[in-house]
Amino acid sequence: MTSKPTGAAALCFLLISLSVIIAVAVIQIHKKRYVSPGLKHGIVLDAGSSRTTLYVYQWPAEKENNTGVVDQTLRCDVQGPGISSLGIDANVDFQMWHSMADCINKSKDVIPPTQYNTTPIYLGATAGMRLLRSQNETAADVILLTVQRYLQSLPFDYKGASVITGQEEGIYGWITANYLMGNFLEKNLWNAWVRPHGAETSGALDLGGASTQIAFTPEWEDRGDSTLSVMLYGYEYHVYTHSFACYGRDEAERRLLATLVQKTSSSAFTENPCFPQNYVTTLSAKSIFGSQCTATYRTEDYNPNSRITFVGTGDPGLCRETVFSLFDFTSCHGKQQCSFDGVYQPEVIGKFVAFSGFYYTAEALGLSGSFSLDTFNSSTWSFCAQEWQMLKAKHSTMKEGYLRSYCFSANYIYNLLVHGYKFNSLTWPLISFQREVSKSSIAWSLGYMLNQTNMIPAKAGHFKLPMSSSVFAGLLFTFSSLAILSLLFLIISFVHACEFCGRSGILAL
Repeated sequence: MTSKPTGAAALCFLLISLSVIIAVAVIQIHKKRYVSPGLKHGIVLDAGSSRTTLYVYQWPAEKENNTGVVDQTLRCDVQGPGISSLGIDANVDFQMWHSMADCINKSKDVIPPTQYNTTPIYLGATAGMRLLRSQNETAADVILLTVQRYLQSLPFDYKGASVITGQEEGIYGWITANYLMGNFLEKNLWNAWVRPHGAETSGALDLGGASTQIAFTPEWEDRGDSTLSVMLYGYEYHVYTHSFACYGRDEAERRLLATLVQKTSSSAFTENPCFPQNYVTTLSAKSIFGSQCTATYRTEDYNPNSRITFVGTGDPGLCRETVFSLFDFTSCHGKQQCSFDGVYQPEVIGKFVAFSGFYYTAEALGLSGSFSLDTFNSSTWSFCAQEWQMLKAKHSTMKEGYLRSYCFSANYIYNLLVHGYKFNSLTWPLISFQREVSKSSIAWSLGYMLNQTNMIPAKAGHFKLPMSSSVFAGLLFTFSSLAILSLLFLIISFVHACEFCGRSGILAL
């Protein structure tokens, strides 16, 4: 007969073995850790009308609802004019390519070398190239081919160099603004990305050098030609957007200067109410009339090499009136939903973000964020009425070409937003003039990258278990064997005990 201590030891082994088996299984199942497949990177070159900017973005490789959660890791401004000016001055071209190479080297510093060949690189050219293509398609194609060959020589995964449409520029800017403001995604209490409850989107106002864009979700869904659909994070959005060529800040000012020259063609100099008082500058006729946006202003005796002298009078009232004449508002008479140039536009609604040229102009006036229309007007009047030397002393670090033009820019923005887009004293404070959010620039390039991540395959993550398969299997085998042996021992002991009791009973009889 088996002694009681031996049976107790077997029972103890059985219980311990079962406990270990359960504990090992629980740890292996519930303590597993998700391991992200890492980060992916992408490069976007924003080839604007006045300059090119390189952005590097990164996002988790597994993505969220088929769209990457994208962060900006680098912004690098390429020195020199936009690519639409390539081929005009060899020295300027050399400086631009040298600066481009410097930005490319900086991007290599933030992207792991092992990812170079899988990192997509895109170039999107905007209104400057759109205008050049409509004027000289051959020249535009030569520039794109030159840029393409350069990008293909880099170690990255070249995806294309193209001229994006005005509508694309507008919708990508809208995507950027709303993404950075958290209108598409937010983190919940469990640190997971979710769509904000009751989220509303903000409109986007972009002012470039050659064009300006407006984009927003109208109160009533409109499926017309001006409305685009975009799928982001599993949701579809319908966005009204329009791009106005030749209404960018630089081209609009050229048209103003051309208008002033036409009015004073017989004078030795031309007065400009938008230039500061006592400011004098001489410009070539080509710099004013050489653009496609001012081609209709040229006279029969136009000489691109002739010189034109402008004298600033610093008259904000006359400046605003003259800028008003740059817009064609008469084509909208009798139309309820019309901005200018006869273009359909639903009524603006909700909050808006104004960036690029809008922000820089507000900053020059000492403004940022949201403010009233009265504040904008008073700041504009104060800025425009200053004498040139006084203005230079207050803004000593600002380049002359920018400083002399901010009075024009402010009055241009007023006419565009108030008379064009129909903002008023009640809706103006809903506009936030911003350059960036959380250190990420508000620019169409981020929206472009977000849209592209829909097309870039996701990489699946994996789970890391607390124990390797061999260790887990070994522990299960060992303690399962102990449990089985202990159970068999107890069964055999129990059977022997029963037989002993039976024999003892028979003897007693």
